[in-house]
Amino acid sequence: AAELEYESVLCVKPDVNVYRIPPRTSNRGYRASDWKLDHPDWTGRLRVTSKGKTAYIKLEDKVSGELFAQAPIDQYPGIAVETVADSSRYFVIRIQDGTGRSAFIGIGFTDRGDAFDFNVSLQDHFKWVKQETEISKESQEADTRPKLDLGFKEGQTIKLNIGNMTSKKGGAAKPRVSGSGGLSLLPPPPGGKIAVPPIPPPSSTAIANHVTPPPVQKSSNASSADILLDLDAPAAASKAPVSATTDLWGDFSTASSAAPNQAPQQSNWVQF
Repeated sequence: AAELEYESVLCVKPDVNVYRIPPRTSNRGYRASDWKLDHPDWTGRLRVTSKGKTAYIKLEDKVSGELFAQAPIDQYPGIAVETVADSSRYFVIRIQDGTGRSAFIGIGFTDRGDAFDFNVSLQDHFKWVKQETEISKESQEADTRPKLDLGFKEGQTIKLNIGNMTSKKGGAAKPRVSGSGGLSLLPPPPGGKIAVPPIPPPSSTAIANHVTPPPVQKSSNASSADILLDLDAPAAASKAPVSATTDLWGDFSTASSAAPNQAPQQSNWVQF
């Protein structure tokens, strides 16, 4: 797992001063005023990197990039990096070589913003380390806890209650009446009245085919009784039988016989 971890750069500052510091004689902390601030022992570039949960402060040459010293940091704040009591631009770090030897040196930044960035980069890294530790701890505790068995035991059954399948009284639900077009219509309420559609007015064709009887002319001297008799007269006349032996030309014969005998007049017509 260590071989798979890669190194990431957290912070780079191009100017940093390195000082030899006297050994600490009391527990009051380090003070930058005890150092020779005007005459640094070494000047170069500072890089803060991380590999896994460990951070590294690397002091390198500005031109060649050759490593001058590095300080591995396992905890911050801690003994590997300490602040001084009289300034925020100076720190005391513990450097180590490959043989296991270590020494404490002082570093300082000309710009106060560079010192702030250096401090924040270390804080962010170890904040992430703390979160990863808590997450891994919780996962280990979850693995040791007894797992909840949600499977069915032998002979165990469950009952599903699906809505709209049966009514509350136990009867089957009434199906809805589906109208045309796939729309579901509710049945009419009980006791309701169904409206009868209105009768359409007669069309113009029916009015044109209707024959109105001619008006009956009323006489000024006729009474209401005469009007009724006139209405009954056609019916009575229709009921009277017509004699088949009636001579249609009898009236003309009678009229000719009733005329007086007149002397024949001479005519110039030739009789044949």
